Amino acid sequence: MHGLIKPTRENPSPNLLHIFATLIFILTLSTVALYPINQAHSAEKDRVPNIVLIFIDDMGYADIGPFGAKDYQTPHLDQMAAEGRTFTDFYVTQAVCSASRAGLMTGCYNVRVGIQGALGPNAKIGINPEEMTLAELCQQKGYATACFGKWHLGDKKPFLPLQNGFDEYFGLPYSNDMWPYHPGVRHLSEEDRVKRWPHLPLYDGNEVVNPKVDGKAQEQLTTQYTEKAVEFIDQNKDKPFFLYLPHSMVHVPLYVSDKFKGKSGAGLFGDVVMEIDWSVGQVLEALKRNKIDDNTLVIFTSDNGPWLSYGNHAGSAGPFREGKGTMWEGGCREPTIMRWPGKIPADTTCDTPAMTIDIFPTVAKLIGADLPQKPIDGKNIWPLIAGTEGAKSPHQAYFFYYGSGLKAVRSGKWKLVFPHQYRTMAGKPGGTDGIPNGYTQATTPLALFDLKADPGEQNNVADQHPDVVKQLQTMADGIRKKLGDSHQKIKGKENRPPGRV
Repeated sequence: MHGLIKPTRENPSPNLLHIFATLIFILTLSTVALYPINQAHSAEKDRVPNIVLIFIDDMGYADIGPFGAKDYQTPHLDQMAAEGRTFTDFYVTQAVCSASRAGLMTGCYNVRVGIQGALGPNAKIGINPEEMTLAELCQQKGYATACFGKWHLGDKKPFLPLQNGFDEYFGLPYSNDMWPYHPGVRHLSEEDRVKRWPHLPLYDGNEVVNPKVDGKAQEQLTTQYTEKAVEFIDQNKDKPFFLYLPHSMVHVPLYVSDKFKGKSGAGLFGDVVMEIDWSVGQVLEALKRNKIDDNTLVIFTSDNGPWLSYGNHAGSAGPFREGKGTMWEGGCREPTIMRWPGKIPADTTCDTPAMTIDIFPTVAKLIGADLPQKPIDGKNIWPLIAGTEGAKSPHQAYFFYYGSGLKAVRSGKWKLVFPHQYRTMAGKPGGTDGIPNGYTQATTPLALFDLKADPGEQNNVADQHPDVVKQLQTMADGIRKKLGDSHQKIKGKENRPPGRV
């Protein structure tokens, strides 16, 4: 036995050593095998969502199937609604182009950031570079960012998308009717037309790639924006991205590609909406094909309601009063759908009020980005979007300005409208085939509406509910101190200037 190691507590037997070694080997293999699974679970947990924001121009509340359109088909939006959540009481900050976009991009009432109305060609103001945009918010977390479509926050270089958080841009710098063929200058010579409305440029990045967009070029815009969007999704499928798709349509003048001309059976407007629906389908298909639709929040909404003076080239506000250019419900309540499989409950509806200003802070919460140090007005509404049981609005009220005048305040089911003038068709039909009919001016007194019982704002119940009127007036006084009110000649203490050149 000389030279052999005797089995002791200090020196285990060879058999035990073999067993220990085998166990260690098995445990090591198990750990190595499980590592990628655990790593995958961790990566899944740490993944931030992609954000796709589809913003339509001048689309009325009842212009798509999920919100009541009957004269033409919108199958892709119908499917998006079935797979997602519709929002029946979703608002914009103001019912006009630039003002609405300023609210969307900054999470602020547009009067806070100094952008009102619809900025024209060569405007001396635009989005202030000191304001954080939704794209810049996403860039904090390493997102690829792109804007394909109508920008309309200033056409001078400091105001264009590439200088405000977007890696890529392709589209028109402002509305597609801001060109020498505008109905208002049809009677002038071409030389005089161009003085009022210069030729419409198409941009790729900071460069003009078509200085004189014509009707044929406009027919291709929806297709081009869509193709750019799909290509962007394909290129960035393995990293987080923010895709902003602000279509030029359904703003007049209406144009549609050959593949949809006459397809709706409901005139040119129906054809244009069907092409927008096709575009939504292409985006959703790209997300599914790249297997990232379960990690992508898609939002579909509009910048304001229908431009009613254009008649058969305008959409419908459905049951609501008035349209674009007013803060009656038909102007500022928009058809809105949100989709994120597994996160947003399918085929559901939210009737709690919300607004475009809430998208900015909600995205910040979802991706873990820091809000700007400057005050914003929006709040995180993810519990409403996710259908969390018992979720309530984080806002006490929403405030409806037009220009710098406070027109109304909404809290819960109540909307208090302050005395003001507004434009109306006053029961007259709109124009035909791209030529508008004229508005008239009307005046409203102080009026309280119960929007649950009276969504059309027809029955003023202020006399029956003086306590509600008083509460809403107190809320309005609070926002007037912050953001002002031209009707009462009040200057706000928190208004910030736009960018200037």
